[in-house]
Amino acid sequence: MPHSVELNLDGLVGATHHYAGLSFGNEASTRHNQQVANPRLAARQGLEKMKTLADAGFAQGILPPQERPHIGYLRQLGFSGTDAQILSQVATRYPQLLSAVSSASAMWVANAATVSPSADSADGKVHFTPANLHNKFHRAIEADTTSAILRAVFHDKRYFQHHAMLPQSALFGDEGAANHNRLGDYQGPGVQMFVYGTRGFDTATGPVRYPARQTLEASEAVARLHQLEPARCLLVQQHPQVIDQGVFHNDVIAVSNERVLFYHQRAFVDNQAVRDDLQRSLAQLGQEFMPIEVPERRVSVADAVGTYLFNSQLLSRRDGKMTIVVPQEVPEHPAVWEYLRELVAEGRAIDDIKVFDLRESMRNGGGPACLRLRVILSAQEYQHMNQCCLLTDDRVVQLNRWIDRHYRDRLCQADLADPMLLNEVRTGLDELTQLLALGSIYPFQHQ
Repeated sequence: MPHSVELNLDGLVGATHHYAGLSFGNEASTRHNQQVANPRLAARQGLEKMKTLADAGFAQGILPPQERPHIGYLRQLGFSGTDAQILSQVATRYPQLLSAVSSASAMWVANAATVSPSADSADGKVHFTPANLHNKFHRAIEADTTSAILRAVFHDKRYFQHHAMLPQSALFGDEGAANHNRLGDYQGPGVQMFVYGTRGFDTATGPVRYPARQTLEASEAVARLHQLEPARCLLVQQHPQVIDQGVFHNDVIAVSNERVLFYHQRAFVDNQAVRDDLQRSLAQLGQEFMPIEVPERRVSVADAVGTYLFNSQLLSRRDGKMTIVVPQEVPEHPAVWEYLRELVAEGRAIDDIKVFDLRESMRNGGGPACLRLRVILSAQEYQHMNQCCLLTDDRVVQLNRWIDRHYRDRLCQADLADPMLLNEVRTGLDELTQLLALGSIYPFQHQ
């Protein structure tokens, strides 16, 4: 690998994947509450996307699930006894709490962290800040294990700098890469665009119906931690009205890659200012900016939320063009599919579409972009990360066999109280950490 590359690290769906409607503001999550899930199928669907993209020549890696149910948090809340006794107590009296500490939401690793490439950081290192995900309890409990996982994957201190999550406070609500875009060539400095939903010190600037999960103050803090040049950082407000229509993260209404920003007409408070600032900033780096604004008359906000058109992946190919990765819901919507096909036919930057069936993830409100964390790495940095977390043909075979051994094909909320499920999860994760050479990253491995 002679040049820098964008590595897509996908989260493997966890064995407790179920539908509990935990994410207020995420309309797909709420709509599918209490449906029966299929964790085995969910994991296979995600792995199939990874394999297809790796086979197409894109750099692809994998991040493991987290331990669920999270017994440690239940003990922290005052429950005691054996693990089985605690599960029984919580299932009987607080079933929604059991769902929360059993959520497989860590599979959406776009929320795992914000990542800055070494070309953008003053110290020349790749910087990682795990998201505190303060807005939702079932997600806020992920941060410690996320940090341990990222440190195990990017362990060489000569190249990688890891930060602690921001304080667990509404003032510093941080949702990671789902509200962060990096524009510019992979080979040199770029422009980082942080998208916030509200100002923590002035919540009147935010939405009314649904919460704004990312604050301006959090974005500013991450930029400081990553030693970014202020002139190449943009702080942009997501339109509060689209948050109130179910656009809970920026990556539900916009996606970027290199010089391209693909976004909806109502994505930001001031689209024109965003375009002007990006054009000016990229021009100073000698790079051309290519905005693709989708008009509301062609794709409504409701249709964007329903199909996850913008929760797509834009991937650079070696021929200089881009492939867009979308969920099956896009071609099933005639108007949205017609628009996308017309865009691709123009062949300006995006000239290829790949469609994936990710229904198990989509029903909980996460599409292709939610499932991956983007990390731009130089050739040397790529070589010094944990190579066992990169996807190969052999690794795919191993993971499929692992899924078959450790995942159920049916799971509902009542199943979460089964002590055997917890044992299945722990046995599987212990095996997976060896397969991916991650060491002891889970609480149960230290008991």
